[in-house]
Amino acid sequence: MTTSENLIDDGRHDFDFLAGTWNVHHRKLAAMADPECTEWVEFDGVQWMRQTLGVLGNVDNLTIDKMPDGSSFQGMSLRLFDPEAGQWSIYWTSTAAPGHLDPPVVGRWTGTHGVFHGTDAVAGKPIEVRFDWDVFDADSAQWEQAFSFDGGQTWVHNWRMSFTRLSRAAGDPA
Repeated sequence: MTTSENLIDDGRHDFDFLAGTWNVHHRKLAAMADPECTEWVEFDGVQWMRQTLGVLGNVDNLTIDKMPDGSSFQGMSLRLFDPEAGQWSIYWTSTAAPGHLDPPVVGRWTGTHGVFHGTDAVAGKPIEVRFDWDVFDADSAQWEQAFSFDGGQTWVHNWRMSFTRLSRAAGDPA
């Protein structure tokens, strides 16, 4: 990273905290496509994130050795920063839907809280999607996903990931 990149404060450094490797505790609705579901499952995984494109992007990889049903799971996020709009676009793909890249959620950070919105479809029905990120300190953060099945009037929180840092990526700030 050049000195001039360090001086730019337009949002491109908002995800810098996530660089490195994390233990991730998951709490997820058993049936995320069902707005009436109240059964939660919990499991753990490991995620790493690396920056790219001169901090205008980053990629992460989530590995879960054993889901509640006994299967393994991998997921990947691609985040891209648009300097003109001052916004991030977050794309997701996983082994749950091979060959499919979900539509992005788009948004920005205000301090230590980031909010990102998008549209998608679940079981053939259109939904609104919201990601909320919270950074608590250098070694802990939380991501939460919510779906709206009624055009954004109400939200069903369906997946929370609690991050605890395992290590920093080489060259990351202390």
